[in-house]
Amino acid sequence: MPRFARSLFAVCGLLALMPFAQAAAPSGRERILFDAGWRFHLASAGVLKDTVTIADWRWKADDQGIADAAAMTATGLDTAGADWKTAQPGEDTFKKRVGFSWYRTILPNVPGPQRTAHFEVVDDNATVYLNGKKLAVHLGYNEPFDVELDSAWKDPGPNVLAVLVENTSGAGGITGPVTLGRESDGIGGKPSDPAFDDSNWRVVHLPFDYVVEQTFTQTANAGHGSLPTPPAWFRKTFELPAADKGKRLWIDFDGIYRDAHVYFNEQDLGEHQSGYTPFRCDISKAAHYGGKNVLAVYVNPSHFEGWWYEGGGIYRHVWLNAANPLHIAPWGTFITSELPEPKPGAPAASAVVTISTKLENSGQATDGKLISNVLLEDGKIAGQDLLQITVPADGSRTVTQKITVANPVLWSLERPRLYHLSQVVLGRGQTLDINTETFGIRTIRFDADTGFYLNGKPVKIQGTCNHQDFPAVGIGVPDDLEEWRVAKLKEMGANAWRMSHNPPTTSLLDACDKLGMLVMDENRHLGDTYTTHSRAGTPADDLSDLAEMIQRDRNHPSIIIWSMCNEEGLQKTPDGARIFSAMMKVVHRYDTTRPISCAMNGGWFDPGFRDVEDLAGVNYHTNVYDRFHELYPKKPLFASETASTTTTRGVYDTDKTNGWVSSYRMTDGSWEPVGSRPFVAGSFVWTGFDYKGEPTPFKWPDVNSNFGILDMCGFPKDNYYYYQSWWKTKPIVHLMPHWNWPGREGQEVHVIAFSNCARVELFLNGKSLGAQDMPRFRHLDWKVNYAPGILSAKGYDANGKVTATDSVETTGDPAALKLVYDRTVLSGEEDVLPVEVDVVDAKGRIVPTANNLVTFAVTGAGRVAGVGNGNPSDHDPDRASYRHAFNGKCMVIVGEGQQAGLLELTATSPGLTMISLQVSGWPEWRSFPEPWFFSSLIE
Repeated sequence: MPRFARSLFAVCGLLALMPFAQAAAPSGRERILFDAGWRFHLASAGVLKDTVTIADWRWKADDQGIADAAAMTATGLDTAGADWKTAQPGEDTFKKRVGFSWYRTILPNVPGPQRTAHFEVVDDNATVYLNGKKLAVHLGYNEPFDVELDSAWKDPGPNVLAVLVENTSGAGGITGPVTLGRESDGIGGKPSDPAFDDSNWRVVHLPFDYVVEQTFTQTANAGHGSLPTPPAWFRKTFELPAADKGKRLWIDFDGIYRDAHVYFNEQDLGEHQSGYTPFRCDISKAAHYGGKNVLAVYVNPSHFEGWWYEGGGIYRHVWLNAANPLHIAPWGTFITSELPEPKPGAPAASAVVTISTKLENSGQATDGKLISNVLLEDGKIAGQDLLQITVPADGSRTVTQKITVANPVLWSLERPRLYHLSQVVLGRGQTLDINTETFGIRTIRFDADTGFYLNGKPVKIQGTCNHQDFPAVGIGVPDDLEEWRVAKLKEMGANAWRMSHNPPTTSLLDACDKLGMLVMDENRHLGDTYTTHSRAGTPADDLSDLAEMIQRDRNHPSIIIWSMCNEEGLQKTPDGARIFSAMMKVVHRYDTTRPISCAMNGGWFDPGFRDVEDLAGVNYHTNVYDRFHELYPKKPLFASETASTTTTRGVYDTDKTNGWVSSYRMTDGSWEPVGSRPFVAGSFVWTGFDYKGEPTPFKWPDVNSNFGILDMCGFPKDNYYYYQSWWKTKPIVHLMPHWNWPGREGQEVHVIAFSNCARVELFLNGKSLGAQDMPRFRHLDWKVNYAPGILSAKGYDANGKVTATDSVETTGDPAALKLVYDRTVLSGEEDVLPVEVDVVDAKGRIVPTANNLVTFAVTGAGRVAGVGNGNPSDHDPDRASYRHAFNGKCMVIVGEGQQAGLLELTATSPGLTMISLQVSGWPEWRSFPEPWFFSSLIE
């Protein structure tokens, strides 16, 4: 929902609360979108000057890695004892031992600034400390890395460098040279310094993934899309009003991939390793009130958390927050609803909405009021409550309110109705804070025999798994485009989205809430680790990333499953059960309303995850369903990942040279076992959309997967219509392949019909080729001798009535371009419009084999944001103004400029008729103020 719409609901809520409010002019919270005006620059590799070699290391084994880090890194620790040994330069001290060792050395004095330690090889993982301060964590062996030392350096010393090394197999230790010097990064200074001159840096608007604009190369990691992943700097300069002094100020980062180091006005605010979870930095003490402030972020995406394209950069929103000392804590409001499960055909009973609110206070003890108002989508009041509160000085308090909503409108797939909660905190004669939340009222239940129920109605989960990238924008997907992607899958009949394999952006969850799409929300890592998969002994003591996911997402009604992980080797071990149990405790600390599960590719009959999770997920192994249900009849079961079918859109003969896979690969065998078993709650197909990286079944020249039901651009492949046939009730017939086969006259062509009709009849140029009954959850096949013309099909219901038709025609040569789009308005600088470009013949029919080069231009208040075509082996840049069509189609993504207004897109191709499209940006009032603007209405 656009920001201005959320604000309007806040107005309704505040107006409704006026009888309660006897407050002076408010000074409530500000939450400012901080996406504009960032300066960006790739970081240079860095060169050390005046280097000295560090060779005098002492080391000590610590197999479990449980020694006290403070003691092991302290400057006064005695390392002369017999349990400490000298390590020779490059020595393998582990000798196949799996576990940990501590390394320590005293560094020579070197002048600053930019003192840096360079490690050539640490095998496998390293945590680096200087004088007891943790500076860096590096995961992975045989990869050089640098650690800046200035923030913990002491003059005149001594300066003790300590490294905790983890070895997972084979040789291990600090097995390469370590040098100390001063780094010259080639940028012309230190970007974390507020005085640094970034005037020649590029200006970018967030969300921004810069890896997607790198050049494809065979030397880069194929799993990550064959794109280099260099580090980079982002800087933003801004002013803060003097009136903000005394408030709590913080920056919310919704997502940075990855290993972000944040600096603010000369202060190091710390590091956030996860590329998938949000984090916040308090800037209250370091802020320059009434003056200039500089925020600098160093990003290093080279250390991967997954095995697919993960991008790089500040790829989700950034927010500046200013709040009174007493305020509602971020993610501090949790809304649940209780009502009896509705009976079929009966109206819903009244619902009791429980609101748990955490209040934080960094000032004096305060007495006040918390007013909570539940609103319908049209702004009408559904219920309200006023609670007297007292919050201690420099403390917090969690309070609970209950509001009964009579005749609730339930959130459902067909009618995803949402409620809005408006909260006001009053105290000291003024409005101190205002908060708004969106939620839904609904019931969910998993039954071990009959599957999933939403609001008492049985619903088969018809889901897809999806990574988060899209052409041109990479992982920096704008909010409106997330909604577009959800709508594409809804059109196919999908009703569920599995996050794969990480927490999503909140705009995607908003889209699922709004459009009616169930969600399996997935945590990235099993336990406290940032490796791709967890090893035995992985700790589960912190789990802060998981806690952030649950607190941030728990008010979304679309979420029906919390998933802890995907295909972990520890899934069938007691050690895995230990970690999983600890994670479940964290989830239950913040939410007990949804079942907890994961995606398993083995171990269903072994002690492990199965013994602790609420809901069993099965990846691929359809032969497991019956046996599992027989052995564990009380545990609900669903197919957490299925199909993994590799096809390339519009391709009907596998071409290894180009990395294309035939569309004749069917998906019947994965959905039929799910659709025909009531006790299997549903499935999530791998995947809805193609995605960058993980090229399968071929490697280079492929740079993205072939798994999708839709290609990278969201163009349907033929298998799309198989799912549409069995996931929707509307009659459908779809024929494949296309009917352009010059030179194959008289030769057999394999024709397939996807349909949910009772019977399908095939025709070639008006002559019947016979009718066949459609088997449930399957497809139909014919062998047809090719002749140019029209291949058509009729679908009949059980009474013999024609209820659906389809045809494919032999087309002429390419003659023109056609643009397909779903709107002609952009909602702001962050919005983009995906425009399908079809190459058509003189009669307007798409030429299914066309590969014409199309060039794009935008005039007026806009820009070409990028291009795509769904070809898995196309190495042309995504951020460009041209693209070859692939099998008749390509896509251009249009964005608004920095000023609102009219823009015109023109598409041209040599020898083809050009075409244009006019798009209007929203007027300046599109950036409608957030809810706190309306706090003045209380008075």
